[in-house]
Amino acid sequence: MKKVHVIDAALLLKNWQGHRNLTRRVIEAFPEKELFEFNIGGMRPFADMVKEMINVDVDGLKGIVNSTVEPYNHELPYHTKEALLAGWDEATPQIDTLLRQIPEERFPETFNLFGQYESPIIENIQYFIDNQIHHRGQGFVYLRALGIEPPFFWDRTVEGMKMDGNWA
Repeated sequence: MKKVHVIDAALLLKNWQGHRNLTRRVIEAFPEKELFEFNIGGMRPFADMVKEMINVDVDGLKGIVNSTVEPYNHELPYHTKEALLAGWDEATPQIDTLLRQIPEERFPETFNLFGQYESPIIENIQYFIDNQIHHRGQGFVYLRALGIEPPFFWDRTVEGMKMDGNWA
């Protein structure tokens, strides 16, 4: 049976950045105070989840690219919505640059992410995306609890972005 290449690194990156586009719109939907203070059932405020996403994505990729194992640190200096969005926007091109430095041939290679998660690199990258989807879902719940309609969960596009990749 012939193997079919379903998704390449370029399409994986487009998919990831599509999720980031949607998550950014979720951040934007929050009122400033609630972004940093509102929580349900003992979960963290959404701003803390966003700080985690920024740190895990960028530092995780840096670790993979440089073959370095460092613990993560979610204590980022973003204390306003404007600063948090700026941090999010700074991370976007870093993710583009870093992911492009990882050859697809390395994807099956085992890497000890943050000194805690020993998995193939592709699974680490999928974790970054899954972690974001998970926390974005929590953000959706927070927005609804605040009486705010979240963005459509399926609309990950921005002006001019299309999800067309190299399909085999």
